[in-house]
Amino acid sequence: MPKAKIHSGAAKRFKKTAGGYKRKHAYKSHILTKMTTKRKRQLRGTDRIHPSDKVLIDRMLRAR
Repeated sequence: MPKAKIHSGAAKRFKKTAGGYKRKHAYKSHILTKMTTKRKRQLRGTDRIHPSDKVLIDRMLRAR
């Protein structure tokens, strides 16, 4: 049986947990000097994906 291919970019961006998938916030990669402290604090940590996106992410990750 051939090896199932996965989307390697999605494998780096999403982590599977017991409650679903986790992702990082967007707009937190550069130009942090122009952001307010409150905005940077809100972008910390991870967030859950929306349930409607679960099927798409399952397909990209092949439910590993």
